[in-house]
Parts: sequence; C-alpha cells; structure tokens
Amino acid sequence: MTSDADLIAACLRGDPRAQRQLYNQFAGLMLTVCRRYLKRQEDAEEALLLGFAKVFRALPTFRLEGSFEGWVRRIMVNEALMELRRREPLHLSFEEFAQPENLASTPATADTQLQAEELMALLQELPTGYRTVFNLYALEGYSHPEIAEALGISEGTSKSQLSKARAMLQRRLNGGGRAAERAAVPMYNF
Repeated sequence: MTSDADLIAACLRGDPRAQRQLYNQFAGLMLTVCRRYLKRQEDAEEALLLGFAKVFRALPTFRLEGSFEGWVRRIMVNEALMELRRREPLHLSFEEFAQPENLASTPATADTQLQAEELMALLQELPTGYRTVFNLYALEGYSHPEIAEALGISEGTSKSQLSKARAMLQRRLNGGGRAAERAAVPMYNF
C-alpha cells in the first residue's frame, strides 16, 4: 500500500493511476460525510465530485502535517455545506429557541443498538439546521464559534440548534416517533 505522501507526490506529478487510487481510497467515506448533510443521494454525489475537484486543485497546498484524511474531510464538509446552501437555503426561526420542550433536559445517550443505516435515517429526518449543526459539532468536531462562522449564525443559535437536535434524536431513540415529533416541534428549515 502506498503512503499518503507517496500518493500525493504521484498525484502532483499528474499520474492518473495515483489520482484514481486517491479517489477510490476516500470516495466511500467522503460520500458518507456528504450524505450526513444532504438528504438526496444525487446532491451528496454532486458535492463529492465537486469536493474531489477542489482536493486535486488544492493538493499542492497540503503540507504533509496532520491527517490527510482530515484535510480531505474538511474540504468535503465545506463542499457539502455549499451544496446544502444551494439546495436547501438555511432559514432561521427564532421563536422556537425559547420553547422549553425543545431543549434537551438530559444529555443524549443512545442506549439502543442502531445499525448505521438507521442512525443515518434518523439524522436525515432532522430539520436541516438541526442536522447541519449536529453533524458539524458531534461528528466533525467543530466548535460553536467555528460553526457560527461557517454558517453565518450566532454561537447561541449554534448551541440552541445542537440542543434541539439532541432532544429530538433522544425522543426518537426512546420511541417518541415521528407523530410526537411533528406535534412537539414544527418541521422548519434552519
């Protein structure tokens, strides 16, 4: 197996086999990353392709410091967010922030064994804003200031969206179901 440094060097020389290998090595994982943000498979695939175009253009800037996979992931997340903005404009509803029933009273814990597909389906059912902030914070490790900057929202909005996402996921994990969710929280886009 080729090291990341060797693979990058070969890609920079224009070796098409190395470019194909880099794509094949990361495409599956990065498609999963894109799918966490975008509901439609086609939109996720579009973000993936556009993201890889950016990866190849930006490859000369990668300094072989830190994780190459992490660097590629950050590009894919940014591209998925751009695609999300194109497909599902983010709308804010501030009146929902103050509703106590929308805030998590306890930390979210998954005490059930869920298959990856079931978890993905639960995430895809979240309103766009909740899903986006949850993914950035819980799965990508962004801080609230980073999320606020990336999405053009306040830190408080980021924290509120995360709290509501956790609460909604917790209710669904505990059997609250979709009907209960629709009654408790209007489904609006962020």
